[in-house]
Amino acid sequence: MFEIDELDKQILRILQVDASVTHRQIAQTLRRSITTIHDRISRLKQEGVILRSVAVLDRKKIGKGLLTFSHVLLNQHTTEVLEQFEKAVKKFPEVLECFQMTGSFDFLLRISTRDMEEYHEFYRYKLAKLPNITTVNSYFALSETKSVTAYPI
Repeated sequence: MFEIDELDKQILRILQVDASVTHRQIAQTLRRSITTIHDRISRLKQEGVILRSVAVLDRKKIGKGLLTFSHVLLNQHTTEVLEQFEKAVKKFPEVLECFQMTGSFDFLLRISTRDMEEYHEFYRYKLAKLPNITTVNSYFALSETKSVTAYPI
């Protein structure tokens, strides 16, 4: 079984803040050799701990100012229906995240659109056209107090 030690955690903390930092910079910060850092990062990628490195964008500056959270309830809960919904939602670029949930609804979607008009078009011509949807309750974010991508480790 793969285990993450303290050095791995230190590397991951640094990379979660800024994945563009070089192996040399990490090595200097942690007082380790570049080779050690390179090997550790390669192993973390190989083991699937590091899935990918991305740039985190300011959604407002790229014209995606409306953030919506939608609860979706399906009328059936067979494996086929659940998988059909997930497969369809994966194709929608507006959907940033999709979680199957416990409780009073089946899925929680995080949706990014330019404005209410673009959300309305997304809802009417994409989401509402999916089969087996009983209810969609959408909530619009008024402000964003905290938004991080880093896991506490």
